[in-house]
Amino acid sequence: MKLKIKSGDSVRVMAGDHKGEEGKVVTIFPIKNRAIVEGVNMISKHTKPSAQNPQGGIVKKEASIHISNLMLLENGEVTKVGYRMEADKKVRVSKKTDKAI
Repeated sequence: MKLKIKSGDSVRVMAGDHKGEEGKVVTIFPIKNRAIVEGVNMISKHTKPSAQNPQGGIVKKEASIHISNLMLLENGEVTKVGYRMEADKKVRVSKKTDKAI
């Protein structure tokens, strides 16, 4: 399945516990259809002491969120994503404004 959201895109969460929150996509997991969004779906992870973190303890980090719950932001508004051929090149297009993203 082709994912219409890429790393670096600004997105808004449209469903779930974090509905309405916005952030930047950090990582995409295409096989699982999930993405990690900066500042959204924060979890507390318990870590053992290690060489990098000799103290150990509880670390806050982002967990993945399903792609279907995200929508692309363009100029502060959500938009669907389509594709169009421009000079032998496939380009992502905003369905709301019909401009290349």
